[in-house]
Amino acid sequence: MTEASLTATPIAEVQPKPPANSIFRHAVYVVADNPVTGLSFGLFVVIALCALVGPYIVPYDPLASDTSATLQSPSLHHWFGTDLLGRDIFSRVVVATRLDFVIAVASVALVLFMGGLAGIAAGFFGGWTDRIVGRISDTIMAFPLFVLAMGIVAALGNTVTNIVIATAIINFPLYVRVARAEANVRRNAGFVQAARLSGNGDFRILLVHILPNIMPIMMVQISLTMGYAILNAAGLSFIGLGVKPPTPEWGIMVAEGATNIISGEWWVAFFPGGALMIAVFCFNLLGDGLRDLVDPQRRT
Repeated sequence: MTEASLTATPIAEVQPKPPANSIFRHAVYVVADNPVTGLSFGLFVVIALCALVGPYIVPYDPLASDTSATLQSPSLHHWFGTDLLGRDIFSRVVVATRLDFVIAVASVALVLFMGGLAGIAAGFFGGWTDRIVGRISDTIMAFPLFVLAMGIVAALGNTVTNIVIATAIINFPLYVRVARAEANVRRNAGFVQAARLSGNGDFRILLVHILPNIMPIMMVQISLTMGYAILNAAGLSFIGLGVKPPTPEWGIMVAEGATNIISGEWWVAFFPGGALMIAVFCFNLLGDGLRDLVDPQRRT
């Protein structure tokens, strides 16, 4: 037996085994690595729980009025006080979470589908596709976005569905521009050329190869848009074009309590406004964490 044969080692024994990389472990690492991300995810869990089970655990009926308990300050019986009609503000704030959360999620899902796919197609194909999508985006951006939302809701009617549609339309250019820029950079990348040489069609390349690679930046846009969607819904309700009262909604409650601040009943508008601020703050901070969760480079 020669010396070379004694020292030779099979290749299979030299190669290290690939480390186990589960999505759960990666999520725990991302949350634990950044305290701000952990805080934002914690706030998001609280908001989601209030939206899911809040209407079933509140101590009072959010629509029930009690004229003998009008404008009571925060106490052990009414944690956030009562409004002008004697309704419990804490119960109304918790129940309103579901409506505002649904508006935010539905509008973001709609605009992600429309604007994301339109932007990817515009950046990948170029030509007439890029021109048509670009002109639609420029037309929407030519109007003040909140004024455009007001016009859409005023024309279609102030229902939850129309608020979702209006919010998705005014956010359409944001998603188109982000998706178009990212797809335009990657359409000539090496992995796209390799996929094309392997026999993949354009639509498969778009959905399987380009879309997953632009999702990290899109996740940041999603979190920011969710905060803006809640602000937009609250703003429309504040001026009377949003959800119709007496439905619990943060914007309506702030509008109802604005007139009571001067007379000293600060809690009527303070607690709904605080819930609105916390929700927007949470979604704004959530973007970096979501980017790290879906970024393929962070999972390597």
